[in-house]
Amino acid sequence: MSRRVKTSLSGYRIMWMLVMFDLPVVTAPERLAANQFRHSLLDMGFLRCQLSVYMRFCTSAAQVQTYCQRVEAALPNGGQVNIMQLTDKQYERVISFQGRKAQPPKKTPDQFDLFG
Repeated sequence: MSRRVKTSLSGYRIMWMLVMFDLPVVTAPERLAANQFRHSLLDMGFLRCQLSVYMRFCTSAAQVQTYCQRVEAALPNGGQVNIMQLTDKQYERVISFQGRKAQPPKKTPDQFDLFG
C-alpha cells in the first residue's frame, strides 16, 4: 500500500531568478551575440521585465541550478551577466512603479501558469 505525500510550494523554497546583463553591441557580431543570448533566455522560459533584465520562476533550488547552467552555456564572449536568486517571499517585497504610479505587489504564478 503506497502513501501519497502532499507537498505544497513554500514561499521560502520556491525561487525567482533574475538575469541582468550589459553586453557590447557596437559591432554587428556583438549585436548578433547579444540578440542570440536574449532569445536563448526567452527559449528557456525567462520573461523580459526590463531592457537587459529577464526573470524566471523556479520551483526549487535544484531547478535554479539547472537554469544557471543553461544560462552559462548560452553566455556570449563579451559583456557582463549577473544572476540573482530571490525566494518568493523576498520577491513579494519588490516595490514597482510605472512612471510615478506605484504598482500592486507581484503575485506568484498560479499552478496552471507554472505547468500549463
